[in-house]
Amino acid sequence: IKVKMERGKFQFAIDRGGTFTDIYAKCPGQSGKSRVMKLLSVDPSNYPDAPREGIRRILEEVMELGVPMPADDPVDTSHIDYIRMGTTVATNALLERKGERMALVITQGFRDLLHIGNQSRPKIFDLQIKVPDVLYEDIVEVEERIILHQERCSLNINSDVLVGSTNEKVTKSAKHLYISCYIIKLHFSGQLYKWTKLDENKLRKNLDALLKKGIKSLAVVLMHSYTCADHEVRVGEIAMEMGFTQVSLSSKVMSMVKLVPRGFTGELENFKNIFSCVDAYLTPSIQKYLAGFQSGFDENLKNIKLLFMQSDGGLTPVDRFNGSRAMLSGPAGGVVGYAMTSHNDQPVIGFDMGGTSTDVSRYNGQYEHVFESTSAGVTIQAPQLDINTVAAGGGSMLFFRSGMFVVGPQSAGAHPGPTCYRKGGPLTVTDANLCLGRLLPEYFPKIFGTSENLALDESATRTAFEALTVDVNEFMSSANKSHEPLSVEQVAMGFIRVANESMCRPIRALTQAKGHDTSRHVLSCFGGAGGQHACAIARSLGMTKVFIHKYSGILSAYGMALADVVHEAQESAACHFKQENISWLDSRVAHLSNQCLQELKSQGFSEKRIELEVYLNLRYDRTDCALMCSPVAAKSGNFSKYGDFLTTFTNSEFGFTIPGRTVIVDDIRVRGVGKSGVSVHKNEPTSDGKNQAKSVQPEATIQCYFEDGFQDTSVYLFENLSPGHKIVGSAIIIDKNSTILVEPDCIADVTTDGTPCESITIGGGKVNQVGTELDSIQLSIFSHRFMSIAEQMGRILQRTAISTNIKERLDFSCALFGPDGGLVSNAPHIPVHLGAMQEAVQYQMRELGDQIKEGDCILSNHPLAGGSHLPDLTVITPVFTPEHETPIFFLANRGHHADIGGTTPGSMPPHSTSIKQEGAVFKSFKLVRNGEFQEKAVFKSFVLKPKFVISKISTSKIQNYFFSIQGIHLVNELVETYGLNVVQAYMAHIQSNAEVAVRNLLRDVARSTEVNDPKSPHVVSLNAQDYMDDGSMIKLRIDIDAEKGSAIFDFSGTSPMVLNNLNAPKAITLSAIIYCLRCMVGYDVPLNQGCLTPVNIRIPKWSILDPEETAAVVGGNVLTSQRIVDVIMKAFKTCAASQGCMNNITFGDDEVGYYETVAGGAGAGPTWHGRSGIHTHMTNTRITDPEILERRYPVILEKFQLNPGTGGGGEYSGGDGVIRQMLFRKDLVLSVLTERRVFAPYGLDGGQPGKTGNNLLLRHNGPTINLGGKNSVEVHPGDVFRLLTPGGGGFGSPTPSTGEP
Repeated sequence: IKVKMERGKFQFAIDRGGTFTDIYAKCPGQSGKSRVMKLLSVDPSNYPDAPREGIRRILEEVMELGVPMPADDPVDTSHIDYIRMGTTVATNALLERKGERMALVITQGFRDLLHIGNQSRPKIFDLQIKVPDVLYEDIVEVEERIILHQERCSLNINSDVLVGSTNEKVTKSAKHLYISCYIIKLHFSGQLYKWTKLDENKLRKNLDALLKKGIKSLAVVLMHSYTCADHEVRVGEIAMEMGFTQVSLSSKVMSMVKLVPRGFTGELENFKNIFSCVDAYLTPSIQKYLAGFQSGFDENLKNIKLLFMQSDGGLTPVDRFNGSRAMLSGPAGGVVGYAMTSHNDQPVIGFDMGGTSTDVSRYNGQYEHVFESTSAGVTIQAPQLDINTVAAGGGSMLFFRSGMFVVGPQSAGAHPGPTCYRKGGPLTVTDANLCLGRLLPEYFPKIFGTSENLALDESATRTAFEALTVDVNEFMSSANKSHEPLSVEQVAMGFIRVANESMCRPIRALTQAKGHDTSRHVLSCFGGAGGQHACAIARSLGMTKVFIHKYSGILSAYGMALADVVHEAQESAACHFKQENISWLDSRVAHLSNQCLQELKSQGFSEKRIELEVYLNLRYDRTDCALMCSPVAAKSGNFSKYGDFLTTFTNSEFGFTIPGRTVIVDDIRVRGVGKSGVSVHKNEPTSDGKNQAKSVQPEATIQCYFEDGFQDTSVYLFENLSPGHKIVGSAIIIDKNSTILVEPDCIADVTTDGTPCESITIGGGKVNQVGTELDSIQLSIFSHRFMSIAEQMGRILQRTAISTNIKERLDFSCALFGPDGGLVSNAPHIPVHLGAMQEAVQYQMRELGDQIKEGDCILSNHPLAGGSHLPDLTVITPVFTPEHETPIFFLANRGHHADIGGTTPGSMPPHSTSIKQEGAVFKSFKLVRNGEFQEKAVFKSFVLKPKFVISKISTSKIQNYFFSIQGIHLVNELVETYGLNVVQAYMAHIQSNAEVAVRNLLRDVARSTEVNDPKSPHVVSLNAQDYMDDGSMIKLRIDIDAEKGSAIFDFSGTSPMVLNNLNAPKAITLSAIIYCLRCMVGYDVPLNQGCLTPVNIRIPKWSILDPEETAAVVGGNVLTSQRIVDVIMKAFKTCAASQGCMNNITFGDDEVGYYETVAGGAGAGPTWHGRSGIHTHMTNTRITDPEILERRYPVILEKFQLNPGTGGGGEYSGGDGVIRQMLFRKDLVLSVLTERRVFAPYGLDGGQPGKTGNNLLLRHNGPTINLGGKNSVEVHPGDVFRLLTPGGGGFGSPTPSTGEP
């Protein structure tokens, strides 16, 4: 690539977005002038393609040929040096599911794997579980199988051994000879078995059926192809021979372990017809677009350098551009743009606010990447810039609900758009800015109305706000008679403040949750709507500088002009990071580096202009989460010649090391960067210095509303500003593509380094004193702040965790509590934890009293102390200030630990009758006393497996240390900002707001329900009961008072406690009630103790829902909790029963322990089908990827798919359960703890019940045994466990036209 512009040639950088296409052109000549253009991306009445049209118009305008360049003729490319482009074609095709028709080819037994995914639902309170459809329309199962060799395997495998491309072994079965039987010797002496041959005849028959349906695109996803791709390659060869035009091989993605994300993703290789699942779906769409674009130029741009922006922030030639690398193509250009123009000595936060959402990201000298992400319901395994999106933009809708100001996440979109767009749309953030005088109709494009020639409709916006203001004041007056009515402007301003706070949350997550000080960053603002909010957001975050580039409205396009060309090479390794392997690792890095060098040289880069970045993907042994680590300079010792990778590994994420734990290298990655050599400022016009001391005259002075009311505000046109000009707020700067608000006490300097850009210095501003009295606007802001603290604590705990249950399965929750121990905010991770932790905190307050000291961390898991079951360990941290001898707040986290002792591996004994059989018990144990970890005391607390468990607790202490320190810091920061009295007052107000939402729900239910007792016309009664499989009944009567909005939940008649482990501690019932109420409210409300204030809960003592202290409870948390939810939902007639079980499966021995919960069918509702193969209600943990399962445990997963027909029929059908079948490779103890094996999940309103589940053990060369719902049994090599999970109930009577789930 010629990095300097050829004389007389144009350089184009284009961002083709979903709505607009932005074009930046560097024009030829000594002046180096530039041109900027913005066009509608789709405008078929005026041009066929927006990027081509923009290029044509700029060429015609600048070259001044005297004759027009006809729009229908191919564009003359003789004047073009290069074209760089980013596009949302792939993203839009994925969102709208408009990609190529395709089929999935997958290992037999896994046909529904991508439908199930990780089995978690995206929104835990949505009863109608919405998950985007899969990309494929048909499935072919391939009879083939490769398994990993394991030294501990006791199966009698008489087979040849192959060496894979990683340090792993595979096996092929002697009785199933592979068509090309040979030994592959690659990097290591690792071995694999080819377990089942590839049945080519059956494959050809199935592929032919696809061709007859018109499907010519395939995604091929076979087990363990990341290390042995023979079968995938052969499938690809056969498919291409048969006439398929697109064939996607998952082994060509990045050769990374994990079948599910590898199945979704793909990478275009050197040969053009090999892609993977996302590519098989999206790449044809991209190719069609590219073909159309290129056809608009002479010779189809044959001799023009056409480069496309990838999601990782690097450019790539057009023939290597593909679907999986295109998802963030446009936003990536914006990150490069602000990184190249804004970064100096301070780290930068990118703030890109658009119409429907806001993207935030961080840059501090290097791009921050993630390697697994989810977009439109599809998990993609490819390097992408770490861009966080929040559903708050100019089009976000405004609501007033139960006393709270709510912004989004719903958006008005382009149609109908905001109220002011003259299409009858709702009030939005854009309307609020217009109402406050921050958007000026006279400077806004006149493109509205039926003739598209009118200005923004300011009067419609004001009328709508006047009506909303009446609602706000009526509500506030009913709650507080002394309430002073709010003006229209105060209401609009309130929504702006809430919107700003919602956009601050992801920025705090990018900084504080990762250990960075937010206030030390510069806020780089771009996008059409961000300039109106930048000053306020920076001030809220403690930042002192905002930077807005002159091309902020088209920064993604400008960033592409500045970007480098990138080529990456990566391969799997799967070796220990030990001294004896360093030289081999270095040799592989050298090999991949050479690949990158040769590729970039072939594109015209000299070796001097190529930089190589080396990464190792590292993880601790016996964990699943790997971190992509770059080296730091090695100080001394035996390191790789590329540097010290271990220091990055331990410091960047965990902050500590685990002595004696082996570090594994999963992958080796080299990122080659061909430097563009583009100067950001050199070719721009420079200031002559005359403006340094001069101010500029405003175009007008208007009235604009701020915190203190209306203020005179100067209006400037950006085109009239020059470097050196200084604008003192309040002011509005109008650009062609954006409006910039300079708030009072802020100063905007037009920079003098050659580029006319705004650098806004943020002053302290007037600090408005917030009192302890309820204010609806402050209530909404505090709601965001409290939830942000809980969310950040969760991210810190997950980031520093080693435990698979915490880091991968996400089986944990974090919460903030008031000085009375009442729940204030709970980040919604696991529903069964929702109300239980409050009981745990308040028990410690009663039990320890003034013995709770600063520097203490209290460990608890006993049911009497608010515990759920023993594996769920709760750590409670009190927060003190120097002025207070008692805690001002409490922080707590609860996480599932895979083994804390007990009679069976996994601490989930199915036959326990006493809590002593279930593991170590803690009531009020000071894990940390006065800042010191009590290791000896912890050790003495264990009777079974003390050494094994103490290591887990020791690791947890470090995680909880980071969790506690950061959580305390976040709480204290809030107190310093507002004062302790105000923060504690708003904790109470937040709880009261949740109470209002629940009372409104109960009133609505009562009004829509027939009165049972004429003597009490304002009281309605709801009744329901259901049974556990042992016959224990859970009975519920709910009496709702319509006038008070209150309810009595009376469980009288519920069966007594049982001599098994289905007893549920009282805290479980509280969690179930909170969960159900939140689901039925139907919109976001704070999750806290206020939800239960209108509810009087009556539970019989020593019943199954309130057992005695010594009762076994391990099943109560995971099974009885689900039945409580079923009974509540049945009483309210909300939806049919879901699978009603978590399907707890454990196996292990003295060396290994496995525990997971497994998905089933969701219940149908009055307007929806139940989802199949999903976790429901009180759990939402993820499941281990099949390849990880077989790598870490002595099992072979033979089958994991849906079980058709297990969902109940009805007008709306229940979701199907799953089949999960495992073959054991050695002697182990298997335990099952399940429900709904006797009593089926009920249907509602005429709907049919779902099918019950089943647990079967297929003895090797022996009988099939029904294990029942709860059992523990020894299994041997060759034995097979088949789990069939329950389906969900149907809703409504079946009709001939009833659809399927």
